[in-house]
Amino acid sequence: MNAMILAAGRGERMRPLTDLLPKPLLPAGDRTLIEHIVTNLGNAGFDDIIVNHAHLGAQIENLLGDGTRFGVHIRYSPEPSGGLETAGGIVHALELLEPQFVVINGDIWTDYPFARLRVPLKGLAHLVLVDNPPHHPQGDFALNGARVAPGGRMLTFSGIGLYSRALFASCRPGRQPLAPILRAAMEKHEVTGEHYRGQWFDIGTPERLQDLNHRLAGKVRDDN
Repeated sequence: MNAMILAAGRGERMRPLTDLLPKPLLPAGDRTLIEHIVTNLGNAGFDDIIVNHAHLGAQIENLLGDGTRFGVHIRYSPEPSGGLETAGGIVHALELLEPQFVVINGDIWTDYPFARLRVPLKGLAHLVLVDNPPHHPQGDFALNGARVAPGGRMLTFSGIGLYSRALFASCRPGRQPLAPILRAAMEKHEVTGEHYRGQWFDIGTPERLQDLNHRLAGKVRDDN
């Protein structure tokens, strides 16, 4: 099983910070967002990592290299200017991905234990859902037992998922979102999920990045 980090977004809401940096290279504590993810994936046993990129992607490759300093092997899936959205990016990289693979948004910070995803899928996808943050009170999907569905008490999709290549079997190359593909699989009861109640931050604005850095600075002080 390998893992893919989605790092191709332009990060319009993070401007001007993302005018000169790709969003996953924004600093969170003592390292960048994407370095936190790569480190945590490596610690969880994911030693083969795919990173897609578009906006200022060369900076991502220059920082991470081949993954040696993290104890992992990193390969890249460059995309056209503007990117291909989530599903499009996965399809573009599909030949690099194993029959079952993890995908993580490159603009989140979390203490989710990625090793928990190293299990056989019971369907086409498994999603990690979290409590709705203030900026997304409506949520995305409902969790009914172990199944994810479009309706019910809504939770927010964390941007962390375990997928089967079969989920994308009918997808054509090109720009396309992930949500419609997931909803179609949900209708067939092929999507499982879990409600994670630990730390998770979606870094969508400069204010949220500032809040995360304040929290991480506090954690460092608490640990000393």
